[in-house]
Amino acid sequence: MTEQKIIGIAGNIGVGKTSLVEFLTCTYDITPFYEPNDDNPYLDDFYQDMTAWGFHSQLYFLSSKFKIHQQLDNTPGVVIQDRTLFEDVEIFATALQQMGKINARDWQTYQGLYQSIKKAIKPPDLMIYLKCSVRTMRKRIKLRGRSMEQDIPLAYLKRLEKLYATWINHYTASKVLTIETDRLDYVNDLIDQIELMESIESLMKISRNT
Repeated sequence: MTEQKIIGIAGNIGVGKTSLVEFLTCTYDITPFYEPNDDNPYLDDFYQDMTAWGFHSQLYFLSSKFKIHQQLDNTPGVVIQDRTLFEDVEIFATALQQMGKINARDWQTYQGLYQSIKKAIKPPDLMIYLKCSVRTMRKRIKLRGRSMEQDIPLAYLKRLEKLYATWINHYTASKVLTIETDRLDYVNDLIDQIELMESIESLMKISRNT
């Protein structure tokens, strides 16, 4: 059986995670696992009222990501995950807790579940961290046209970005490849594609599609 390896794609809203997953899936022999945004029944309500629905939305993401981890742990070969469980907690839920959108009692319950889940899963073998300016994020969010994202406050995006910077600077569970995506076009630019593949292949043995 082929040795199992996990690649995690991390980064803020609009940095290009899904596009990278699609490119890598086309380029390599990889099984993708995508962010369950479209399945979250609380997300529309959350963007309308973060205080009322923040805990519910984050609890859904945490439980869904745990199920995804169980699936990818049982999938042979190389698998790739569009946003990791760790980000849901360390970035998005933490931002809501800092903003007073998740109260102390709910936060304690949520953290207890997270600590139990962390012991039951393994971290990625390679974490690819995507970053770009908040200005670029906002342009991409507008272009992709998801209605629930169009009114995301600038202050919220900046808070997430600050939390991401702190988290990735202290992340030691696996190898990390940081990629600046402001001017990187790994969808259409051949040079960018080659440089990206060489960077990944220097950190992980991975087979290209034939």
